[in-house]
Amino acid sequence: MTARQWSVPPESAGQRLDLVLAGLLGPDYSRAQVQRLLKEGQVTLAGQPARAGQKVRAGQAIAVELPPPRPLELRPEPLELAVLYEDAELIVVNKAPGVVVHPAPGHQGGTLVAGLLHHCGGLAGIGGVLRPGIVHRLDKDTSGALVAAKSDAAHRGLVAAFAAGRVHKQYLALVHGRPPQTGRAASGIGRHPMDRKRMSSAARHGKPASTSWRVVHRFGDEASLLRVRIATGRTHQIRVHLSEAGFPVAGDRTYGGRRARAGLAGEAGRALQAAGRQMLHAVSLGFDHPVSGERLELTAPLPPDFRAVLRALERTHA
Repeated sequence: MTARQWSVPPESAGQRLDLVLAGLLGPDYSRAQVQRLLKEGQVTLAGQPARAGQKVRAGQAIAVELPPPRPLELRPEPLELAVLYEDAELIVVNKAPGVVVHPAPGHQGGTLVAGLLHHCGGLAGIGGVLRPGIVHRLDKDTSGALVAAKSDAAHRGLVAAFAAGRVHKQYLALVHGRPPQTGRAASGIGRHPMDRKRMSSAARHGKPASTSWRVVHRFGDEASLLRVRIATGRTHQIRVHLSEAGFPVAGDRTYGGRRARAGLAGEAGRALQAAGRQMLHAVSLGFDHPVSGERLELTAPLPPDFRAVLRALERTHA
């Protein structure tokens, strides 16, 4: 068992204990797992046995005994990969939408890591048992360029380059509305205080994040295609910043709000519904090769679902 303890933050006062605990534990624990911990008596509130529906007060101590995690077995699996670049040290792929990068609770098979292991025969071991070779991630429903290390030397070099901001990342994002021609957001991003699966700039301990964009094409007042640059790589960064700027990514069911529920009109709306994901694509990745020093500038073509939405918008707004 592993013991964890927190003090109830002021913004959580008056909420149910199970909801607060779920937020504190983060996305690795489902609501059902939190309920099981409470039911099995592994949680105390202010030193007393706790119930799921108890309302908490600011400053109260929440303590939980966590069972050891069940080991996940990582096996190579055949996965169709769109390889943009590969040598003995690293590989860059155009990740398809709907593919999870590495194993996690609820996503043990069909991951990009398993496909890379099958394709490469091995990856850098520094990233750990479940994340070999992984130096950055893309959300499950975000497509595009992703680099993985095949050697430990490449892994160390890539991690250092990402940390120093020497990796240049650009995205294409289809957003609702008509944003300014250029824009920038620089609010810190952290775990949402009320919803553990979301990120927000309202988090008390958010990490610095910077996102800038320019409009590539407008589809009337309905939607705009943006080229987005990020100087940092926080979880859901682009989606959060664009949503909070008033121009959520089309198809984003987590941050899109009312506009995402309304979707797009006509043929474009049907294409977006068929895609079933946010229209966000990592279009380019530029970095110095961590071993040879060669400059690599790689471009990832848009996947068919994204192209279908853009074609439909072009016909509608011709």
